[in-house]
Amino acid sequence: MPALILLGLFMVYPILWSLWMSLQVGRGMNFSFGGFANILRLTQDPVFIRALSNTLLFLAIQVPIMLILALLLANALNDSRLWGRGIFRTAIFLPAVTSLVAYSVVFKSMFAQDGIINQMLMGIHVISDPIPWLADPFWAKVVVISAITWRWTGYNMIFYLAAMQNIDRSIYEAARIDGVPASARFWKITVPMLKPVILFTSVISTIGTLQLFDESNLLTAGGPSDSTLTLSLYIYNLSFKFMPSFGYAATVSYVIVVLVGLLSLVQFVLARDRRG
Repeated sequence: MPALILLGLFMVYPILWSLWMSLQVGRGMNFSFGGFANILRLTQDPVFIRALSNTLLFLAIQVPIMLILALLLANALNDSRLWGRGIFRTAIFLPAVTSLVAYSVVFKSMFAQDGIINQMLMGIHVISDPIPWLADPFWAKVVVISAITWRWTGYNMIFYLAAMQNIDRSIYEAARIDGVPASARFWKITVPMLKPVILFTSVISTIGTLQLFDESNLLTAGGPSDSTLTLSLYIYNLSFKFMPSFGYAATVSYVIVVLVGLLSLVQFVLARDRRG
């Protein structure tokens, strides 16, 4: 009973309260029932549409890049002939446990106008003038995508690496004896046997990207010109940064809930097809 009480107090009650709040209109604590007015407001809010499009863009670009990198790194570090595998595994996984604030400060310094990235690119004559990484809408997106990829690639790599080590080595030995090349062994044996893990990492990475807040807030504060504003950062701004609009913020938060629910449905369908 105490566990159920705590579960209801800290999980069920906030969910129900936020659902009720999503039907309220007004500023601060001066709100009244508005029905579906907030949903109509979503369709007329250019900032929300910008935040949604940015979030989906990050999702469409960053998640595939990160998962492919994680898969390739896991395959390379699964080779027993590689010297120092433990060192490389630790080094690649460390970003996932690095202080968020610390690495954000480092990234902002690296991608500053006079940062090491511009100095290196100009030193090897790739560019002639410094790139305004954090001041240009396109390059700001590149910085955010790079930061997320750097932080979470090693995290997903661990899942793939653990799954690869559970594959029976005799399967690879039989394929090697039959003359199957390494690339074909990877695509015809490793990847199909990792499908459940790939599905799992795809879903959790997608959900994490839909909830993206930290990098967008700490690196660019959603700028420039809302080019890196995400749904979670917009919810924060609506609730605490601008004149509080808790009802509308709750409505925006339920957009994420709906997207997560749809992805969970996709996961269920894919898992059912796999079993069949």
